[in-house]
Amino acid sequence: MVHIIDTEHPWDVYSINSGHGEVISCLEWDQSGSRLLSADGDGQIKCWAMADHLVNSWESSLGSAEDGDPIIALSWLHNGVKLALHVEMSGSTNFGEKFSRVKFSPSLTLFGGKPMEGWLAVTVSGLVTVSLLKPNGQLLTASESLCRLRGRVALADIAFTGGGNIVVAATDGSSSSPVQFYKVCVSVVNEKCRIDTELLPSLFMRCTTDPVRRDKYPAVTHLKFLTRENSEQVLLCASSQMGSIVECWSLRKEGLPVNNIFQHRSPVVGEKQPTILKWRILSATNDLDRVSAVALPKLPISISNTDLKVASDTKFCPGLGLALAFHDGSIQILHRLSLHTMGVFYGSSSGSSQRPGDEPAIKRQRPGGPTVHFKALQFSWTSLALAGVDNHGKLHMIRVSPSMGQMLDMNTLLRHLLFLLEYCMVTGYDWWDVLLHVQPGMVHNLVEKLHEEYMRQNQALQQVLSTRIVAVKASLCKLSSATAARACDFHAKLLLIAISSTLKSLLRPHVLNTPDKSPGDRLAEICSKNTDTDIDKVMINLKTEEFVLDGPPLQSLQQLIQWVGDFVLYLMANLPNQVATNIGLPQHAEKGALLLQKHFGSVVRPGFGFLRDGWSLGMLREMMVMIRIWGLLKPGCLPIYTATSDNQDSMSLLFRLLTKLWLCSRDEGHPQEPDEPLIDECCLLPSQLLVPSMDWLPVNDGIICKLQGKHPLRLQFGKPYSLPGLNSTPQVEVFSRSPGVQRMDHLRCLYMGVCPTEDSKACTRCGCVTMLRSPNKTNAMKQWEQRWIKNCLCGGLWRRIPSTLS
Repeated sequence: MVHIIDTEHPWDVYSINSGHGEVISCLEWDQSGSRLLSADGDGQIKCWAMADHLVNSWESSLGSAEDGDPIIALSWLHNGVKLALHVEMSGSTNFGEKFSRVKFSPSLTLFGGKPMEGWLAVTVSGLVTVSLLKPNGQLLTASESLCRLRGRVALADIAFTGGGNIVVAATDGSSSSPVQFYKVCVSVVNEKCRIDTELLPSLFMRCTTDPVRRDKYPAVTHLKFLTRENSEQVLLCASSQMGSIVECWSLRKEGLPVNNIFQHRSPVVGEKQPTILKWRILSATNDLDRVSAVALPKLPISISNTDLKVASDTKFCPGLGLALAFHDGSIQILHRLSLHTMGVFYGSSSGSSQRPGDEPAIKRQRPGGPTVHFKALQFSWTSLALAGVDNHGKLHMIRVSPSMGQMLDMNTLLRHLLFLLEYCMVTGYDWWDVLLHVQPGMVHNLVEKLHEEYMRQNQALQQVLSTRIVAVKASLCKLSSATAARACDFHAKLLLIAISSTLKSLLRPHVLNTPDKSPGDRLAEICSKNTDTDIDKVMINLKTEEFVLDGPPLQSLQQLIQWVGDFVLYLMANLPNQVATNIGLPQHAEKGALLLQKHFGSVVRPGFGFLRDGWSLGMLREMMVMIRIWGLLKPGCLPIYTATSDNQDSMSLLFRLLTKLWLCSRDEGHPQEPDEPLIDECCLLPSQLLVPSMDWLPVNDGIICKLQGKHPLRLQFGKPYSLPGLNSTPQVEVFSRSPGVQRMDHLRCLYMGVCPTEDSKACTRCGCVTMLRSPNKTNAMKQWEQRWIKNCLCGGLWRRIPSTLS
């Protein structure tokens, strides 16, 4: 069986009957986490992919086999993407200087330099087998012996070089035998896969050449390259029944000494001293307890001397430590180069009351009976969390401090977390493990600083990261009850951006040889210049022929148009409540909203963040104008309002109020307070129009909001963890839902009924719910739904939820 879970819902385990006949020896995720390789002791390899892009629905469609030859190492081919994270540039304002793209060649390229997908495996008999995925879905496979004299391979690991080659390290398991290294080149010749192998310098472990330890550690139990993109540093662990020793080796280029006979001849111009590649030991540990598992950091920090010095000065430790799990249940984090101890975690079986420095490990009383210890250990992408599986089949998630337990002032800690949040934002990795270290009191400062850093980037990068930063802010705001209402605003902003870009994409220029601006850009430009509060006067300045669409797409998008109309009404009707509390606070939208929640607790209602956000209000204004024009062509697409008077022009009224509010906040530097007449008019709104109850935010049933405390949380597979006390606190009433309330499809903006019968899917990050199958037949709505096939609005992954729970 293969079991797959996502960390936000660790109780919701998806178990697959793998179809493997023997014990699974290797599991390997691809870079995106959407595909998984499994290999067994019979040489079978299977490739698993998400079915319908759901994290709890998987299927295997591809596979390869080396019948009867157990697989001991497995890896996806490299796609040529490599980033470096520069700790010494963490103070820089430019993301490009903090995180730079390193020149790195893919293992194999298709026409045009596109990386070819596939995987590579090493078998116990010394074979290397490669499977390549052709664009048409076919699989090309080939096998080759690692060297002419095939021998037993007990342990192996795979790394990649910048030139596109693959390096395999292999050992027969005996510490007195050499650790061999091989260069593997993969190519496609005449539609066939070809593998070339070459022997590289090998090494003997230091402990076997040491007379004191010669026979003390007979077996090599762990062999790993320090990172998969660095084939020049390797970690080796040799063990006996009683203990282990770990060594770190590095491949160096050294000058070759020349015999004295040749020393005196006159050198030829430009002649260099011959060099040779040689393995040199970097560091070794003293005798340790018996090692049961090793985890290596994934954070790509550059390990130049400058970086290491800056890291030690600033106490920035993520990516510097590797983790060793021991048979007594403890875990030690060692510096990846010097192998000195940076931190210790005492497992439950070795007395969790113990703390480093209480007494040496040798003196601690060992409990009777078999101890619980980790069989497998893995770092998260930013190295701030460790996931481990113990010998009793329990899954553990361990928080790893960014400063490795050293005392830090709040500003330094915030700077470290901000640096890693920016890294996740740029790379697209999930920032779940960074959130583990964010206390509720830090949320305000982190969101504010993240916004400041983002505003310093160039326009192009801001555009690329525009939705990702909103998603990061939303997940941060959920961690504190004081900022929970802001999470609703960020979610609404994501939906607003998506609807705006979709509606504008429907516009087509009337004639083909138009100037460089699209109709959407012209609409934005005219709306920003024209400050008229009368919607019809703004409309006159537009070329209405560019807005002519046939009926069906307009009618099918009515539910999105309705959301925009309801949202404007909600904002304007709530303006008097929000302004009443907004006295003497900073003028910046982000700062004002967050500080207000800090000072007044639960006063702020969802929507406050928009009242000073000139950019979002301007976007709403553009859409109102566009909807007004479409309403002339197809009245059925207009938003429906319940008005108390028959002759009231609801859209015109809302546009007038919205424009007045927009004029107050469009100058980012000097926003003004809304004047008395505007507030009075907004006070009258509920008596003129029925204000909808906006079903703001999906309820996030994930675990991250409950992990801020220091007490460990115990969960059980198959039993959903309820969040006790979360719905009862008044600060987070925005999350509470009464049992009889209508359920929303948050992406289609439809009501699904009180007890939906349709199968649904929910976002693992924000909890956004939408139906699995589309109820729509029109192309315009299907295009909208296609945007969210792989990911949610916030970029999170989808999980299927049963109809009874949706």
